[in-house]
Amino acid sequence: MAIHPIDGRYGRKEVRAIFDEENKLQRLLDVECALAKAHADVGNIPKEAAKEIESKCSTKYVTVARVKEIEDQINHDLMAMVKAYSEQCKGGAGNYIHLGATSADIMDTSLALQLKDFIVFLEDDLLGLRKILVTLANKHKKTVCIGRTHAQHAVPTTYGLKFAIWADEVQRHIDRLNEYKPRILVGQMTGAVGTQAALGPKAIKIQDLTMRYLGLKPVNVSNQVIQRDRHAEFLFNLALIGETLNKICTEIRNLQRTEIDEVAEGFKKGKQVGSSTMPHKRNPIMAERIAGLSRILKADAFVAMDNIPLWHERDLTNSAPERIIIPESCILADYMLAKTLELLENLEFRPENIKRNLEFTKGLIMAEKIMVTLVEKGMGRQDAHELVREDSMRVYETGVNFLEVLSKDPRVSKFLSRKELEELMKPENYIGTAVEQVEKVVKRLG
Repeated sequence: MAIHPIDGRYGRKEVRAIFDEENKLQRLLDVECALAKAHADVGNIPKEAAKEIESKCSTKYVTVARVKEIEDQINHDLMAMVKAYSEQCKGGAGNYIHLGATSADIMDTSLALQLKDFIVFLEDDLLGLRKILVTLANKHKKTVCIGRTHAQHAVPTTYGLKFAIWADEVQRHIDRLNEYKPRILVGQMTGAVGTQAALGPKAIKIQDLTMRYLGLKPVNVSNQVIQRDRHAEFLFNLALIGETLNKICTEIRNLQRTEIDEVAEGFKKGKQVGSSTMPHKRNPIMAERIAGLSRILKADAFVAMDNIPLWHERDLTNSAPERIIIPESCILADYMLAKTLELLENLEFRPENIKRNLEFTKGLIMAEKIMVTLVEKGMGRQDAHELVREDSMRVYETGVNFLEVLSKDPRVSKFLSRKELEELMKPENYIGTAVEQVEKVVKRLG
Protein backbone atom coordinates (compact mmCIF):
# COMPACT_ATOMS: atom_id res chain seq x y z
CA MET A 1 0.00 0.00 0.00
CA ALA A 2 1.42 3.38 -1.08
CA ILE A 3 2.37 5.89 1.62
CA HIS A 4 4.46 8.51 -0.18
CA PRO A 5 2.53 10.41 -2.91
CA ILE A 6 5.28 9.72 -5.45
CA ASP A 7 4.23 6.07 -5.25
CA GLY A 8 1.01 6.90 -7.05
CA ARG A 9 -0.22 10.49 -7.12
CA TYR A 10 2.88 12.32 -8.30
CA GLY A 11 5.45 11.04 -10.73
CA ARG A 12 5.59 9.25 -14.05
CA LYS A 13 5.95 5.46 -13.94
CA GLU A 14 8.95 5.48 -16.27
CA VAL A 15 10.89 7.71 -13.88
CA ARG A 16 9.66 5.97 -10.74
CA ALA A 17 10.92 2.73 -12.27
CA ILE A 18 14.49 4.10 -12.29
CA PHE A 19 14.43 4.28 -8.50
CA ASP A 20 12.30 1.27 -7.59
CA GLU A 21 13.73 -1.71 -5.69
CA GLU A 22 14.01 -3.92 -8.74
CA ASN A 23 16.02 -1.46 -10.81
CA LYS A 24 18.13 -0.38 -7.85
CA LEU A 25 19.12 -4.01 -7.30
CA GLN A 26 19.86 -4.46 -11.00
CA ARG A 27 22.20 -1.48 -10.97
CA LEU A 28 24.04 -2.90 -7.95
CA LEU A 29 24.45 -6.17 -9.85
CA ASP A 30 25.70 -4.27 -12.90
CA VAL A 31 28.48 -2.67 -10.87
CA GLU A 32 29.53 -5.96 -9.27
CA CYS A 33 29.57 -7.59 -12.70
CA ALA A 34 31.68 -4.81 -14.21
CA LEU A 35 34.13 -5.09 -11.32
CA ALA A 36 34.47 -8.84 -11.87
CA LYS A 37 35.10 -8.33 -15.58
CA ALA A 38 37.77 -5.73 -14.78
CA HIS A 39 39.47 -8.17 -12.39
CA ALA A 40 39.46 -10.79 -15.13
CA ASP A 41 40.91 -8.34 -17.63
CA VAL A 42 43.94 -7.67 -15.44
CA GLY A 43 44.38 -11.36 -14.57
CA ASN A 44 43.19 -11.27 -10.98
CA ILE A 45 40.40 -13.82 -11.43
CA PRO A 46 39.65 -16.53 -14.03
CA LYS A 47 37.82 -15.27 -17.11
CA GLU A 48 35.39 -18.18 -16.76
CA ALA A 49 34.41 -16.89 -13.32
CA ALA A 50 33.76 -13.42 -14.73
CA LYS A 51 31.61 -14.93 -17.48
CA GLU A 52 29.58 -16.90 -14.94
CA ILE A 53 29.10 -13.77 -12.82
CA GLU A 54 27.99 -11.88 -15.94
CA SER A 55 25.52 -14.62 -16.88
CA LYS A 56 23.76 -14.25 -13.51
CA CYS A 57 23.77 -10.44 -13.53
CA SER A 58 20.01 -10.14 -13.49
CA THR A 59 17.17 -9.79 -11.00
CA LYS A 60 15.77 -12.85 -12.72
CA TYR A 61 18.34 -14.79 -10.68
CA VAL A 62 19.11 -12.43 -7.81
CA THR A 63 15.68 -11.42 -6.59
CA VAL A 64 14.59 -8.58 -4.35
CA ALA A 65 12.82 -11.08 -2.13
CA ARG A 66 15.96 -13.17 -1.60
CA VAL A 67 18.09 -10.13 -0.86
CA LYS A 68 15.56 -8.96 1.74
CA GLU A 69 15.47 -12.41 3.28
CA ILE A 70 19.23 -12.39 3.76
CA GLU A 71 19.22 -8.76 4.97
CA ASP A 72 16.75 -9.73 7.71
CA GLN A 73 19.39 -12.17 8.95
CA ILE A 74 22.57 -10.09 8.65
CA ASN A 75 21.25 -6.50 8.82
CA HIS A 76 23.40 -5.25 5.90
CA ASP A 77 21.65 -4.54 2.63
CA LEU A 78 24.71 -4.46 0.35
CA MET A 79 26.24 -7.62 1.77
CA ALA A 80 22.84 -9.29 1.44
CA MET A 81 22.99 -8.54 -2.28
CA VAL A 82 26.53 -9.95 -2.49
CA LYS A 83 25.48 -13.16 -0.77
CA ALA A 84 22.35 -13.55 -2.91
CA TYR A 85 24.42 -12.95 -6.06
CA SER A 86 27.18 -15.33 -4.99
CA GLU A 87 24.81 -18.21 -4.31
CA GLN A 88 23.53 -18.05 -7.89
CA CYS A 89 26.97 -18.41 -9.45
CA LYS A 90 28.30 -21.90 -10.16
CA GLY A 91 31.81 -23.29 -9.99
CA GLY A 92 32.93 -21.07 -7.17
CA ALA A 93 32.60 -17.91 -9.28
CA GLY A 94 30.59 -16.29 -6.51
CA ASN A 95 33.73 -16.19 -4.38
CA TYR A 96 35.10 -13.44 -6.64
CA ILE A 97 32.11 -11.11 -6.33
CA HIS A 98 32.87 -7.83 -4.50
CA LEU A 99 36.61 -8.56 -4.51
CA GLY A 100 38.54 -5.56 -3.16
CA ALA A 101 35.48 -3.31 -3.01
CA THR A 102 33.65 -1.66 -0.15
CA SER A 103 29.90 -1.11 0.03
CA ALA A 104 30.09 2.55 -0.96
CA ASP A 105 31.97 1.70 -4.16
CA ILE A 106 29.04 -0.37 -5.34
CA MET A 107 26.24 1.79 -3.98
CA ASP A 108 27.63 5.16 -5.04
CA THR A 109 28.51 3.89 -8.51
CA SER A 110 25.11 2.26 -8.95
CA LEU A 111 23.48 5.53 -7.92
CA ALA A 112 25.40 7.25 -10.72
CA LEU A 113 23.90 4.73 -13.14
CA GLN A 114 20.40 5.57 -11.91
CA LEU A 115 21.09 9.28 -12.26
CA LYS A 116 22.45 8.69 -15.75
CA ASP A 117 19.11 7.12 -16.69
CA PHE A 118 17.18 9.93 -15.02
CA ILE A 119 19.13 12.71 -16.72
CA VAL A 120 17.86 11.45 -20.09
CA PHE A 121 14.33 12.29 -18.91
CA LEU A 122 15.43 15.56 -17.31
CA GLU A 123 17.10 16.78 -20.48
CA ASP A 124 14.09 15.81 -22.59
CA ASP A 125 11.78 17.62 -20.14
CA LEU A 126 13.81 20.81 -20.29
CA LEU A 127 14.03 20.76 -24.08
CA GLY A 128 10.27 20.24 -24.30
CA LEU A 129 9.60 23.11 -21.93
CA ARG A 130 11.95 25.38 -23.85
CA LYS A 131 10.19 24.49 -27.10
CA ILE A 132 6.68 25.39 -25.88
CA LEU A 133 7.95 28.62 -24.31
CA VAL A 134 9.67 29.64 -27.54
CA THR A 135 6.50 28.82 -29.47
CA LEU A 136 4.38 30.94 -27.12
CA ALA A 137 6.91 33.76 -27.20
CA ASN A 138 6.80 33.89 -30.98
CA LYS A 139 3.01 33.59 -31.13
CA HIS A 140 2.45 36.36 -28.58
CA LYS A 141 5.36 38.67 -29.34
CA LYS A 142 2.88 41.40 -30.30
CA THR A 143 0.23 40.58 -27.70
CA VAL A 144 0.42 43.84 -25.76
CA CYS A 145 -0.50 43.68 -22.09
CA ILE A 146 0.02 45.75 -18.99
CA GLY A 147 3.33 45.33 -17.21
CA ARG A 148 3.22 45.34 -13.43
CA THR A 149 5.81 46.37 -10.86
CA HIS A 150 5.10 46.14 -7.12
CA ALA A 151 1.79 44.54 -8.27
CA GLN A 152 0.79 47.95 -9.70
CA HIS A 153 0.17 48.86 -13.33
CA ALA A 154 3.42 50.18 -14.79
CA VAL A 155 3.87 50.48 -18.58
CA PRO A 156 2.90 48.21 -21.48
CA THR A 157 4.82 45.04 -22.26
CA THR A 158 4.00 41.92 -24.28
CA TYR A 159 3.16 38.35 -23.39
CA GLY A 160 5.84 37.29 -25.82
CA LEU A 161 8.46 38.99 -23.68
CA LYS A 162 7.26 37.09 -20.59
CA PHE A 163 7.59 33.76 -22.39
CA ALA A 164 10.95 34.68 -23.93
CA ILE A 165 12.35 35.51 -20.47
CA TRP A 166 11.21 32.12 -19.19
CA ALA A 167 12.59 30.30 -22.26
CA ASP A 168 15.97 31.95 -21.75
CA GLU A 169 15.94 30.86 -18.11
CA VAL A 170 15.16 27.27 -19.08
CA GLN A 171 18.09 27.38 -21.49
CA ARG A 172 20.33 28.28 -18.56
CA HIS A 173 19.11 25.14 -16.80
CA ILE A 174 20.05 23.14 -19.89
CA ASP A 175 23.46 24.81 -19.90
CA ARG A 176 23.94 23.98 -16.23
CA LEU A 177 22.91 20.38 -16.84
CA ASN A 178 25.57 20.02 -19.51
CA GLU A 179 28.11 21.55 -17.13
CA TYR A 180 27.43 19.39 -14.09
CA LYS A 181 26.66 16.14 -15.92
CA PRO A 182 30.35 15.12 -15.97
CA ARG A 183 30.61 15.87 -12.26
CA ILE A 184 27.66 13.71 -11.17
CA LEU A 185 28.03 10.80 -13.62
CA VAL A 186 31.12 9.34 -11.98
CA GLY A 187 31.84 6.09 -10.21
CA GLN A 188 34.58 4.83 -7.96
CA MET A 189 36.34 1.66 -6.94
CA THR A 190 38.57 2.86 -4.12
CA GLY A 191 37.93 0.45 -1.24
CA ALA A 192 38.00 1.22 2.45
CA VAL A 193 39.05 4.84 3.17
CA GLY A 194 39.91 5.36 -0.51
CA THR A 195 43.46 3.95 -0.72
CA GLN A 196 42.52 1.07 -3.09
CA ALA A 197 44.78 -1.16 -0.96
CA ALA A 198 42.48 -4.21 -1.20
CA LEU A 199 42.41 -3.98 -5.00
CA GLY A 200 46.14 -4.54 -5.27
CA PRO A 201 48.79 -3.00 -7.53
CA LYS A 202 46.45 -2.86 -10.53
CA ALA A 203 43.78 -0.93 -8.63
CA ILE A 204 43.76 2.17 -10.83
CA LYS A 205 43.45 0.02 -13.96
CA ILE A 206 40.63 -1.96 -12.34
CA GLN A 207 38.73 1.22 -11.52
CA ASP A 208 39.19 2.59 -15.04
CA LEU A 209 38.03 -0.67 -16.65
CA THR A 210 35.04 -0.99 -14.33
CA MET A 211 33.83 2.51 -15.18
CA ARG A 212 34.45 1.95 -18.89
CA TYR A 213 32.14 -1.08 -18.78
CA LEU A 214 29.49 1.03 -17.01
CA GLY A 215 29.78 4.09 -19.23
CA LEU A 216 30.89 6.32 -16.37
CA LYS A 217 33.98 8.39 -15.64
CA PRO A 218 36.13 7.38 -12.65
CA VAL A 219 36.63 9.85 -9.82
CA ASN A 220 39.97 11.63 -9.80
CA VAL A 221 40.42 11.03 -6.09
CA SER A 222 38.13 10.12 -3.21
CA ASN A 223 37.94 8.43 0.16
CA GLN A 224 35.41 5.69 0.94
CA VAL A 225 32.54 7.59 -0.69
CA ILE A 226 32.10 9.74 -3.75
CA GLN A 227 32.24 13.27 -2.38
CA ARG A 228 28.79 14.71 -1.72
CA ASP A 229 29.37 18.18 -3.16
CA ARG A 230 28.54 16.48 -6.47
CA HIS A 231 25.14 15.31 -5.29
CA ALA A 232 24.41 18.61 -3.56
CA GLU A 233 25.13 20.47 -6.81
CA PHE A 234 22.76 18.13 -8.65
CA LEU A 235 19.93 18.58 -6.13
CA PHE A 236 20.45 22.33 -5.99
CA ASN A 237 20.08 22.48 -9.73
CA LEU A 238 16.84 20.50 -9.49
CA ALA A 239 15.73 23.03 -6.88
CA LEU A 240 16.64 25.88 -9.25
CA ILE A 241 14.52 24.27 -11.93
CA GLY A 242 11.74 23.98 -9.39
CA GLU A 243 11.93 27.68 -8.62
CA THR A 244 11.72 28.56 -12.31
CA LEU A 245 8.57 26.45 -12.54
CA ASN A 246 7.33 28.14 -9.36
CA LYS A 247 7.95 31.53 -10.99
CA ILE A 248 6.02 30.57 -14.13
CA CYS A 249 3.14 29.08 -12.18
CA THR A 250 2.95 31.97 -9.70
CA GLU A 251 2.64 34.41 -12.61
CA ILE A 252 -0.10 32.31 -14.21
CA ARG A 253 -1.93 32.03 -10.88
CA ASN A 254 -1.83 35.79 -10.45
CA LEU A 255 -2.95 36.43 -14.02
CA GLN A 256 -5.87 34.03 -13.48
CA ARG A 257 -7.17 35.98 -10.48
CA THR A 258 -10.79 37.04 -11.00
CA GLU A 259 -9.85 40.72 -10.95
CA ILE A 260 -7.21 40.20 -13.68
CA ASP A 261 -8.39 37.14 -15.64
CA GLU A 262 -6.03 37.50 -18.59
CA VAL A 263 -4.96 33.85 -18.83
CA ALA A 264 -6.21 30.65 -17.25
CA GLU A 265 -5.39 26.99 -16.90
CA GLY A 266 -7.20 24.79 -19.35
CA PHE A 267 -10.33 23.38 -17.71
CA LYS A 268 -11.50 19.96 -18.81
CA LYS A 269 -14.92 20.28 -20.36
CA GLY A 270 -17.67 18.20 -18.90
CA LYS A 271 -16.75 16.76 -15.51
CA GLN A 272 -13.85 18.70 -13.95
CA VAL A 273 -14.76 20.02 -10.50
CA GLY A 274 -13.25 23.26 -9.22
CA SER A 275 -14.51 23.19 -5.64
CA SER A 276 -16.30 20.74 -3.37
CA THR A 277 -18.70 23.46 -2.21
CA MET A 278 -18.57 26.27 -4.80
CA PRO A 279 -19.74 24.84 -8.13
CA HIS A 280 -18.70 27.93 -10.11
CA LYS A 281 -14.97 27.72 -9.27
CA ARG A 282 -12.21 27.16 -11.85
CA ASN A 283 -9.15 27.07 -9.64
CA PRO A 284 -5.53 27.07 -10.92
CA ILE A 285 -4.92 23.73 -9.23
CA MET A 286 -2.08 22.55 -11.47
CA ALA A 287 -0.09 25.76 -11.11
CA GLU A 288 -0.67 25.66 -7.35
CA ARG A 289 0.45 22.04 -7.16
CA ILE A 290 3.66 22.77 -9.06
CA ALA A 291 4.38 25.84 -6.94
CA GLY A 292 3.82 23.83 -3.78
CA LEU A 293 6.03 20.91 -4.83
CA SER A 294 8.89 23.32 -5.55
CA ARG A 295 9.20 23.70 -1.77
CA ILE A 296 10.07 20.00 -1.47
CA LEU A 297 12.88 20.30 -4.00
CA LYS A 298 14.25 23.30 -2.13
CA ALA A 299 14.10 21.46 1.20
CA ASP A 300 15.82 18.38 -0.24
CA ALA A 301 18.63 20.55 -1.60
CA PHE A 302 19.33 21.88 1.89
CA VAL A 303 19.50 18.33 3.23
CA ALA A 304 22.04 17.52 0.50
CA MET A 305 24.23 20.33 1.83
CA ASP A 306 24.33 18.66 5.23
CA ASN A 307 25.50 15.45 3.56
CA ILE A 308 28.77 17.04 2.41
CA PRO A 309 30.72 17.15 5.73
CA LEU A 310 31.02 13.50 6.77
CA TRP A 311 33.26 12.37 9.64
CA HIS A 312 36.82 11.57 8.57
CA GLU A 313 36.87 9.18 5.58
CA ARG A 314 33.14 8.52 5.83
CA ASP A 315 30.12 7.98 8.04
CA LEU A 316 26.56 6.92 7.32
CA THR A 317 24.72 10.17 8.00
CA ASN A 318 24.28 10.82 4.27
CA SER A 319 22.93 7.36 3.51
CA ALA A 320 19.47 7.44 5.05
CA PRO A 321 18.59 10.97 3.81
CA GLU A 322 19.73 10.15 0.27
CA ARG A 323 17.46 7.13 0.09
CA ILE A 324 14.64 9.69 0.40
CA ILE A 325 15.80 12.98 -1.11
CA ILE A 326 17.39 11.76 -4.35
CA PRO A 327 14.51 9.63 -5.66
CA GLU A 328 12.02 12.17 -4.30
CA SER A 329 13.67 15.17 -5.96
CA CYS A 330 14.18 13.40 -9.27
CA ILE A 331 10.66 12.01 -9.50
CA LEU A 332 9.05 15.29 -8.44
CA ALA A 333 11.22 17.44 -10.71
CA ASP A 334 10.29 15.31 -13.71
CA TYR A 335 6.62 15.39 -12.74
CA MET A 336 6.64 19.15 -12.28
CA LEU A 337 8.32 19.71 -15.63
CA ALA A 338 5.83 17.46 -17.41
CA LYS A 339 2.86 19.18 -15.74
CA THR A 340 4.21 22.66 -16.51
CA LEU A 341 4.53 21.66 -20.15
CA GLU A 342 0.93 20.40 -20.09
CA LEU A 343 -0.21 23.60 -18.38
CA LEU A 344 1.42 25.82 -21.00
CA GLU A 345 0.16 23.76 -23.91
CA ASN A 346 -3.42 24.23 -22.68
CA LEU A 347 -3.10 27.82 -21.44
CA GLU A 348 -6.16 29.94 -22.28
CA PHE A 349 -5.85 33.61 -23.20
CA ARG A 350 -8.57 36.23 -22.61
CA PRO A 351 -7.87 39.03 -25.15
CA GLU A 352 -10.84 41.11 -24.02
CA ASN A 353 -9.54 41.19 -20.45
CA ILE A 354 -5.99 41.92 -21.56
CA LYS A 355 -7.38 44.98 -23.40
CA ARG A 356 -9.59 45.93 -20.45
CA ASN A 357 -6.66 45.91 -18.07
CA LEU A 358 -4.58 48.03 -20.41
CA GLU A 359 -7.32 50.67 -20.17
CA PHE A 360 -8.02 50.20 -16.47
CA THR A 361 -6.05 53.23 -15.25
CA LYS A 362 -7.62 55.59 -17.80
CA GLY A 363 -4.39 56.05 -19.71
CA LEU A 364 -2.03 56.58 -16.78
CA ILE A 365 0.19 53.74 -17.95
CA MET A 366 1.33 56.08 -20.74
CA ALA A 367 2.61 58.74 -18.34
CA GLU A 368 6.24 57.80 -18.91
CA LYS A 369 5.80 58.05 -22.67
CA ILE A 370 4.29 61.54 -22.33
CA MET A 371 7.14 62.64 -20.08
CA VAL A 372 9.80 61.31 -22.48
CA THR A 373 8.11 62.98 -25.46
CA LEU A 374 7.89 66.35 -23.68
CA VAL A 375 11.62 66.12 -23.03
CA GLU A 376 12.22 65.34 -26.70
CA LYS A 377 10.16 68.43 -27.56
CA GLY A 378 12.41 70.64 -25.46
CA MET A 379 11.07 70.59 -21.88
CA GLY A 380 13.54 69.85 -19.07
CA ARG A 381 13.39 66.32 -17.75
CA GLN A 382 12.58 67.25 -14.15
CA ASP A 383 9.96 69.79 -15.25
CA ALA A 384 8.36 67.19 -17.51
CA HIS A 385 8.31 64.66 -14.69
CA GLU A 386 6.62 67.10 -12.30
CA LEU A 387 4.07 68.20 -14.88
CA VAL A 388 3.05 64.63 -15.75
CA ARG A 389 2.97 63.68 -12.07
CA GLU A 390 0.60 66.55 -11.29
CA ASP A 391 -1.71 65.64 -14.18
CA SER A 392 -1.61 62.00 -13.13
CA MET A 393 -2.75 62.93 -9.64
CA ARG A 394 -5.71 64.79 -11.16
CA VAL A 395 -6.79 61.57 -12.83
CA TYR A 396 -6.76 59.82 -9.44
CA GLU A 397 -8.69 62.71 -7.85
CA THR A 398 -11.29 63.29 -10.55
CA GLY A 399 -11.59 60.02 -12.41
CA VAL A 400 -11.22 61.90 -15.71
CA ASN A 401 -9.32 60.13 -18.50
CA PHE A 402 -5.61 61.02 -18.65
CA LEU A 403 -5.90 62.12 -22.27
CA GLU A 404 -8.53 64.70 -21.34
CA VAL A 405 -6.47 66.06 -18.46
CA LEU A 406 -3.38 66.37 -20.64
CA SER A 407 -5.16 67.98 -23.58
CA LYS A 408 -6.57 70.70 -21.28
CA ASP A 409 -3.21 71.49 -19.71
CA PRO A 410 -1.70 74.54 -21.50
CA ARG A 411 1.79 73.46 -20.46
CA VAL A 412 1.27 70.30 -22.51
CA SER A 413 -0.56 71.97 -25.40
CA LYS A 414 2.47 74.18 -25.92
CA PHE A 415 4.36 71.09 -27.09
CA LEU A 416 1.76 68.49 -28.15
CA SER A 417 -1.48 68.67 -30.10
CA ARG A 418 -4.57 66.63 -29.25
CA LYS A 419 -3.90 64.40 -32.26
CA GLU A 420 -0.34 63.79 -31.17
CA LEU A 421 -1.51 62.96 -27.66
CA GLU A 422 -4.03 60.45 -28.98
CA GLU A 423 -1.27 58.65 -30.86
CA LEU A 424 1.03 58.74 -27.85
CA MET A 425 -1.65 57.19 -25.65
CA LYS A 426 -1.79 53.93 -27.62
CA PRO A 427 -0.10 51.16 -25.59
CA GLU A 428 1.02 49.30 -28.71
CA ASN A 429 3.17 52.30 -29.60
CA TYR A 430 5.17 52.04 -26.39
CA ILE A 431 6.63 48.55 -26.19
CA GLY A 432 10.17 49.56 -27.15
CA THR A 433 12.26 46.70 -28.46
CA ALA A 434 10.07 43.99 -26.93
CA VAL A 435 9.31 42.40 -30.30
CA GLU A 436 12.95 42.49 -31.40
CA GLN A 437 14.09 40.97 -28.10
CA VAL A 438 11.62 38.13 -28.47
CA GLU A 439 12.64 37.48 -32.07
CA LYS A 440 16.27 37.33 -30.97
CA VAL A 441 15.46 34.70 -28.34
CA VAL A 442 13.28 32.73 -30.78
CA LYS A 443 16.05 32.72 -33.36
CA ARG A 444 18.62 31.56 -30.83
CA LEU A 445 16.53 28.91 -29.06
CA GLY A 446 13.95 27.92 -31.66
